[in-house]
Amino acid sequence: MSLKRRHFDAEATGPLAGLRVIDLSRLMAGNMMSLQLADFGADVIKVEPPEGDPLRDWKEDGHSFFWKAYGRNKRSICLNLREAAQMDVLWALIETADVFIENYRPGTLEKMGLGPETLLARNPKLVVMRISGFGQTGPYAHLPGFGTIVEAMSGFAARTGFPDREPVLPPLALADMIAGIYGASAAMMALYARDARGGAGQVIDLSLLESMFSVLGPEAGIFSKTGQIKQRVGSASNTASPRNVYRCADGSYVALSGSTQAVARRIFEIIGHPEMNADPRFATNSDRVKHRDLVDGVISEWFATRDRDVALEEMRAAGATVGPVYDIADALADQHFVEREIVVELDDDSFDAMPMHNVVPRLSATPGQFRRPAPALNQHGPELLAELGFDRQFRKQA
Repeated sequence: MSLKRRHFDAEATGPLAGLRVIDLSRLMAGNMMSLQLADFGADVIKVEPPEGDPLRDWKEDGHSFFWKAYGRNKRSICLNLREAAQMDVLWALIETADVFIENYRPGTLEKMGLGPETLLARNPKLVVMRISGFGQTGPYAHLPGFGTIVEAMSGFAARTGFPDREPVLPPLALADMIAGIYGASAAMMALYARDARGGAGQVIDLSLLESMFSVLGPEAGIFSKTGQIKQRVGSASNTASPRNVYRCADGSYVALSGSTQAVARRIFEIIGHPEMNADPRFATNSDRVKHRDLVDGVISEWFATRDRDVALEEMRAAGATVGPVYDIADALADQHFVEREIVVELDDDSFDAMPMHNVVPRLSATPGQFRRPAPALNQHGPELLAELGFDRQFRKQA
């Protein structure tokens, strides 16, 4: 099943056309944030050191797949900020910018002469996004904070995995992804306050730790008022039952969720145990959670007698909420992924075409666009210097 081929269009626009973003960040969170803005038309300028954003070095088979995905729709200029003349170029960019993104360890920006007060003095309309592991204040502010560390310290890893095994970290940059989405949302709120409410620029303190901690929802309140610390339960849930991953007769897996009373009752009827609906052990969601092992046991027996596709058809026909557990190959072959263009093929210098996630979310009147592929290091340096009135030796032209 072939993916939809899309082409980059340098003339395309989006709802954020005219917005300029200077991205001085490295690796994932800042790039995720600026990608959201770039996909919807903002002029995102990646200011990279001579060696480039370290994200370029996250390679598979010698190719920078991460950079191709998260560098799209951006321009790149390479500046050595230890050189005064090149710092002048950065200041020229900042003076034209709406948003400035950085993720240095707190205090580093100030040492560079780029503290928020200085930035806002030069550009009072600037929204300054400061991304860090633990925030700009507090006992841990000075610590380096990769997503891995905050995924552990937020309480997330302690909730992931099976109770008789070690805590499990997510196998992808989850904390960075969540922080990046928060960052894009926060930047737009600040810009709305500036432009629609007559405000000025401001500083946003975005920590990966707080972003990740928010995923735990009400657990702080639960612990404070009940003393309960939620434990690892594998693919089950401390909150709802039935909910788990189940193995089918053909060795494949499905995920099932009966998070509402009506769906849970329906599931017990489908698997041939309607009497469970009258059993006080399973009468309410709380009761089912207390007896989760019994619930999962009877459901597992039902799935074990059916191949995945048969089980899915029976469950879906009866209105249960169920789906297959996919790997990436399964997802790319699924008709829904194809028809919805969840993944599209984009022009690529290395491969002719590169499958990549589509723009998210979908706006009906002002959708995001594919304007340019991820840039080579300093690909847009000469044109940006010319736009700012500098020559290629970083000298300001009269």
